Amino acid sequence: MTMRSTRSTVTFANPFTLPGYPGDLPAGDYEVLVEEELLQGLSFEAYRRMATYLTVRGRGGHAGRTELRAISDSDLKEALSRDRGATEKNNHGDAALSPQEDLK
Repeated sequence: MTMRSTRSTVTFANPFTLPGYPGDLPAGDYEVLVEEELLQGLSFEAYRRMATYLTVRGRGGHAGRTELRAISDSDLKEALSRDRGATEKNNHGDAALSPQEDLK
């Protein structure tokens, strides 16, 4: 079985929660690790996602500690979508409205 791992970074502009984990996580950059296995017997190269992990750095008394939290791809996408929605709401909710110009 051939495996591959890819890393990427996601950014949360607001504190967020993950299903199955207590408490809020702070806004910031988080590394995502995706592990996939090569599907055998195909005439082309294809991989199946086996696991997705979010790297969470410890805070307070746990500073210096790093934890890989298993997360589903759909839970990660949902958390990012909620974050984008909260950011858009914050950016537009308090915006001052400018008067329309009279185009006569």
